[in-house]
This record gives sequence, structure tokens and C-alpha cells, in this order.
Amino acid sequence: MKKNNLTIDLQIITPEKVVCEENVYQVTLPVVDGEVTILPKHRSYIAALKPGEIIYKKNKGSKEEENLAIAGGFVEFHKNRLVVLSDEAARADEIDLEKAEEARKRAEDLKNRVIQGAEGEFAHVAATLERELVKIRVAKKYISRRGF
Repeated sequence: MKKNNLTIDLQIITPEKVVCEENVYQVTLPVVDGEVTILPKHRSYIAALKPGEIIYKKNKGSKEEENLAIAGGFVEFHKNRLVVLSDEAARADEIDLEKAEEARKRAEDLKNRVIQGAEGEFAHVAATLERELVKIRVAKKYISRRGF
């Protein structure tokens, strides 16, 4: 990948594959404490990510953005290289909204059944539900923006 001081070398990696490898201008990430936007020449940065949406723009001043849903993870930025490590990441155009809705319903049903159960089991189900809700939000945003 060609490097310069006006772009960020973005890599989003899961255990299964490299989801994204591009030169971009701006990346907004869902960190545990809120949200952070990284621009070229940003100071070095490491943070934990929560389930949410990554938004990036390829060019300065562009209104066009790319969206991905992630299941949390970690981010490291150093010398205009941004690496995101996540258990799960999906581009908005790759998310099957119908399957995500079905998974959300299953997770909600399971959550309702385990509310009286073990605390660890409830936490796992709640995390699964949160990941599916992120996917749904990102997919719906993509669909509405594309006019499908």
C-alpha cells in the first residue's frame, strides 16, 4: 500500500480474514469511552473498542463514507498506520439484514429465558444481542443511503 503523510494506512483484521486494507483520510471508531476520530498525523493511540460502527472517508472533504459493524476489539495508531483487531467485522454492504434481524430475535428470546439464570450466561447473550443490533443499524444506514 502506498504511504504518504496525507493518508492513513487502515487495516481491519479478524481471525478469519483481512476485512479492509485501504488508504483513507479519516476514521471514526467506537471506543470504550465514546468515539474517536483519527486523522493523518494523529498522535500515537491505543484503545479498546466496543461493539459499534467504524466510519471512514477515503478523501479529505468527501461526504462519501464507508461503514463497518464490529464486535469490539482493539485499535492501534502509529505513524499513519491504523490497525483494528476484532473478533468480527462486516462491511455494511455485506450484512444480510434479514439474517441479522433473525439473530437479534433469537438473542432477545434467549435473553428473556436466561434473565433468571446465571449472570455469565446473561452477559454472553446480552453481548450477542448488542452485536446483532450494531449490524442491523449499519445495514439499515447503508440501505437508506443507497436508496434500496
